[in-house]
Formats: sequence, C-alpha cells, structure tokens
Amino acid sequence: MYKKKENTIRWIFTILAFSSLFFLVGITITLFISAWPAFQEIGLFEFILGREWYPTYDPPDFGIFPLIMASFLVTIGAAIICVPLGLGSALFINELASQQQKALLKPIIEILASIPSIVYGFFGMVVVAPYLQKLLQIPVGQTAFTGSLLLGIMATPTVCSISEDALSFVPNSFREASLALGANRWQTLTKVTIPAAGSGISTGIILGMSRAIGETMTVLMVTGGAAIIPTSFFQPVRPMTSTIAAEMGEAVVGSTHYHALFAIGLILFLITLIFNIIAELISRRYRLKLGLGR
Repeated sequence: MYKKKENTIRWIFTILAFSSLFFLVGITITLFISAWPAFQEIGLFEFILGREWYPTYDPPDFGIFPLIMASFLVTIGAAIICVPLGLGSALFINELASQQQKALLKPIIEILASIPSIVYGFFGMVVVAPYLQKLLQIPVGQTAFTGSLLLGIMATPTVCSISEDALSFVPNSFREASLALGANRWQTLTKVTIPAAGSGISTGIILGMSRAIGETMTVLMVTGGAAIIPTSFFQPVRPMTSTIAAEMGEAVVGSTHYHALFAIGLILFLITLIFNIIAELISRRYRLKLGLGR
C-alpha cells in the first residue's frame, strides 16, 4: 500500500516536471512559427540590423537595431545600479549585520521583490521622471536613465538574495584560516569570502540582468517610447519589451507588423534563454566547486 502511494506521488511529480518542459517547447515552437513569416519577408539581417522601426509607414520599416540597443542600454544601466546595491546588501547581511538587523532587512528585500512592476512604473512616471527632469534640466524625464534606475531597484533583491545564499555557503573554516594567518576582516572578506562565492554571485548578477532585460510595464511607462538609436542615457528610448506591449493590440493579425512583433519576442526569448543558461552553468560550477554535487 505504501509503495503504491509512493509510486503515485512519483508519477505526479514526474508529470509536473515534464509539463514545464512541454510548455517551454510549446512557447518556442509558437514563437518560431509566428516569427518566420517576418524573417521571410523582411530578411533576418535586415530585421536585426535595420536602423529604423516605422511599422505603420508606407512603405514600412522593420529594423529592430534601435530597440535592441535600447534594451541593452537600459539593462547595463540597471546592472550598474543593482550590482553594488545587491552585492553590498548581501555582504552586510551575511558578514556584518546582527540578528536583529537581519530580521529587519531580509523581509524588506523580499517586499521589494514582491512589488508588482506596474507599481514601480507608475511611481516612476508620476514621481521619479518629473523629479529627474527638474533636477537634471532635461527636456523630458522619461529616459533610459529613469528606466535603468527603476529596473536597478527591481533587480536588486534578486542579486542580493542569490549572493547572500552564495556567501552563506562559504565554509567558516575559510574565514577562520584567513584570520589565523593574520588577515584582517576586510582582507578576509575581499580576498577569501567573495572569491569563494564568486560563481554564486555571478549567477545572481546574470539573473538580475535577465530580470531587467525582460521587464515590460516599467520600461513602457518610464523610458519615453522613442524608437531611435540611443546616444545618451538621458534621452527617450524604446526597448523591445515595451514595443511588443505597446503595438501588439494595434497590429493586424497576420500582417507583417504582427509577425515582426513575434520576431521581436523570439529574439528577446533567445537573449533571456542565453542569460539563464549562462547562470545555470555558473551555478553548477559553483556547486561542484563546493562539493555539493550536480
């Protein structure tokens, strides 16, 4: 009786595990099928390297290079913000904070991670963008910098949580050996603890960037929506995600514009998949390094 129940539970979890793979394959096939007509009509290189995105013009232009550059510019800006904040928070929580401070800080970080992205976007559009416009004396406050600032705050909990977990897995014997050899606390932290947790910290950073490049509502509301090749952080841009969200409702089903939006989604999906594969490879290397198995 017990063995029968165990086999039933095993089959249930097996089905649930393979269902995730099934959905992933289904999403991939759907994106390829829907994007293929755009690649056939426009051309792959013309689509990716084209410098103008004017889908409603006659004739239309379907070049997503400005959208790709905008996505990477906003993501790089977010990384500049979230990496120091996330890593610094993780180091403080793991190495320096008291138990009372940990009990206060960790729930706050989890709350930041649970706030819906549209709340960040609304706050950025109503409060942050006008403030930055007045502070920096720029024509408009909805810029790549505004998007980077909010995405950096949104990605900070991801970087902090994974980095803190990586730091907690570093054996105390490493720290004790360093201190016994005469190193001070700062030298132990920078020369021993951080390098030992380097793979896990790298995983957190990559996943944080993956979160930033795939965000939709926030960048739609605060980056300005200008489909131009960005030359500065302080100008409006239009990332790939916001383009899909803004135009999918207006595109005629079956048109080149419609399929081009699916093609943007496919490119974005592949970029995010590459980020996640790299993070998984680094994480596996980290686990094997510490002898935690595969």
